[in-house]
Amino acid sequence: MASHRKSRPAGTRVAGIRTPALATAALTSVALLSQSANAAPEADDKPSLEEVEKKVDDLYRQAESATDKYNSAKEKTTKQRKRVDTLLDDVAKRTQKLNEAREELGSFAAAQYRTGASAPDTATFLLADTPQDYFDQTQLMDRMTGRQKVAVDDYVTQQSETMKKRQEATESLETLTEAQGDLKTAKATVQRKLADARDLLSKLTAEEKARLAAIEREKQQEAARKAAELARQQAAQQQAQEQAAQQQDSGSSSTGSSSSTGSGSSTSTAPADSSYATKAEKALAFARAQIGKPYVWGAVGPGSYDCSGLTQAAWKAAGVTLPRTTYDQVNAGTTVPLADAQPGDLVFFYDDVTHVGIYIGNGMMIHAPKPGTYVREESIYYDGESAIHSVVRPA
Repeated sequence: MASHRKSRPAGTRVAGIRTPALATAALTSVALLSQSANAAPEADDKPSLEEVEKKVDDLYRQAESATDKYNSAKEKTTKQRKRVDTLLDDVAKRTQKLNEAREELGSFAAAQYRTGASAPDTATFLLADTPQDYFDQTQLMDRMTGRQKVAVDDYVTQQSETMKKRQEATESLETLTEAQGDLKTAKATVQRKLADARDLLSKLTAEEKARLAAIEREKQQEAARKAAELARQQAAQQQAQEQAAQQQDSGSSSTGSSSSTGSGSSTSTAPADSSYATKAEKALAFARAQIGKPYVWGAVGPGSYDCSGLTQAAWKAAGVTLPRTTYDQVNAGTTVPLADAQPGDLVFFYDDVTHVGIYIGNGMMIHAPKPGTYVREESIYYDGESAIHSVVRPA
């Protein structure tokens, strides 16, 4: 008898049933996709080398900006404290004089009272802690001599004015001290960010560190190339000026002194005068002697420096006093074009004027770069041409 069941077509299988090979492949694919999905966020979260470098550079600039603000606040606080101390001494002297005057007037009032030459109200007035309160009483004022009233009035006025100044100075000092504390807190915050950035750098692989070093070398090479280009431009300009001067001398000798007066306005790009050059040599000699000393924020030497502390100390060695911060140093001289920069000039960086170095010629400078580095010679293009803010001749 024939079977009623139909034969199963070759090559077909019941749904849900897979061969071992296909099942293994499917499971492997799922596992790989799962790993990829889990690994993707980590790859996306990890910053690139360029991002790490930019973050570190930005944090260094923030630290330097905070340093300048701290230095400025510290300088102002010191001056304000001296002013307060002077006022306090003045208050003490004025108060002593006032007490002596009141004792003298009190003795006079007591003598009048004993002899009956004066009414009791007058004695009360002269012995009062606040004699000014009685000055509006015409009867009592009439019983005083002009000399007595002038003496009391003068000392009371002096005391009042001095106490007002003392209060003003104290409030100003409190404000500056509070601001200084805020700046210290901000500085600590930046330092924590720097530590985070350094931690990022420490986690880079050897290959990534090598790539980052290569990027830095490329930047240094470009900075050196720009410095050499500026040096060539300055040399060509110097040669042109010397030739112009020779031609002027030649023309003067052939046409007389009258022809020399018409070219006096051509000295706008002339080199700095000899007195400036002499001072600049002293400043540069000092700066070179500091090469290798560490950058420390707020430091003014002799063992370490921040950027403006170095330039201030260098020019002090040449007999020129500069302000403490970059914000003030940038206004402490004559601004000159970059092409006319001379050794000793100050080169300022960034729109917020947070860094400064001292120019040594040929597109190079000596500066205290940033935390973790040392005073060194470097191209003024170390952070790109756009970072240069201005050049100032301080003396």
